[in-house]
Amino acid sequence: MATSSATVTTVIFLLVTLSASYITSALRPTLGACQASGYLPGKAGHCERSNDPDCCEDGKRYPQYHCSPPVTSSTKAVLTLNSFEKGKDGGGPSECDNAYHSDEEMVVALSTGWFKNMARCGHRIKITANGNSVYAKVVDECDSVYGCDDEHNYEPPCQNNIVDASPAVWNALGLDQNVGELAITWSDVTVAIFLLVTLSASYITSALRPSFGTCQASGYLPGKAGHCERSNDPDCCEDGKRYPQYHCSPPVTSSTKAVLTLNSFEKGKDGGDPSECDNAYHSDEEMVVALSTGWFKNMARCGHRIRITANGNSVYAKVVDECDSVYGCDDEHNYEPPCQNNIVDASPAVWNALGLDQNVGELAITWSDGDN
Repeated sequence: MATSSATVTTVIFLLVTLSASYITSALRPTLGACQASGYLPGKAGHCERSNDPDCCEDGKRYPQYHCSPPVTSSTKAVLTLNSFEKGKDGGGPSECDNAYHSDEEMVVALSTGWFKNMARCGHRIKITANGNSVYAKVVDECDSVYGCDDEHNYEPPCQNNIVDASPAVWNALGLDQNVGELAITWSDVTVAIFLLVTLSASYITSALRPSFGTCQASGYLPGKAGHCERSNDPDCCEDGKRYPQYHCSPPVTSSTKAVLTLNSFEKGKDGGDPSECDNAYHSDEEMVVALSTGWFKNMARCGHRIRITANGNSVYAKVVDECDSVYGCDDEHNYEPPCQNNIVDASPAVWNALGLDQNVGELAITWSDGDN
């Protein structure tokens, strides 16, 4: 764990060592292509400060922008931190759906020009920072024209190059929220990323096959059919079928081969009982996983974050449960068989953050320990 802690620390300190020129160029609106259309007189008021926002000052003049820099395959922007929950610094409900959103949702607001009069509502964008990329849904406008009123939490208009992201986005990118703003790049996701189809069958097969060289089945569990909740199309037990049991998993490295599967940790869904680490259920919007028994290490990884990489994108998720590789085919396990010994069983939020198609159901990935 000490090595993985050092990795996370290094990532955080890279923020500090980013050159001043790059940060400055990202923070500065691109005046050549988009100039201020006017200036808004500041008006101070009750400014909710949970994410340390820049609050309006009486008499100060704030630039207004109806435009934003052109969008490319790697659009320079500034990532800022915002809560879309009711009563937090996001102000009123999100413009796209007139609703509030949990801090655990992967959602963003875009500067007025990029928001395009709601044309990007509901679309996902790819955000890249420090070599990691995640996907998030556009739900709101970061208003570059109006502000300094109750609707805008008495904050000034946004600059014209802002991706205002929920805490979940910052966490998935492995970023320190205390930084507050960070130079990033982003792009539209216009074509579904179905590179899954092009992954070679041999690679998928090798990942799906347990590593018998270091971890062999300790026995076989007789199958017993029962009520199997099928919301995520699980593999349900069959009477009389024999299922291998594993007390071990392959060794963990800096790039551990595994199979990503889909699981809901919500009550009444296919995850079965509450999560073993905290005896609680977890929303489909949380970035959480269960690990095969050997990797779970008798709860030793509970609450730790792991880094999951698929198709060149990486996100962080918290370990909250065991994907039991020994027991199954009972009500506690949703009448599903024991897991294979190489499973990272992830919430829908993890699949979404990686830009994956949940209909695929399972995918060859790599993972490593993230932090303590």
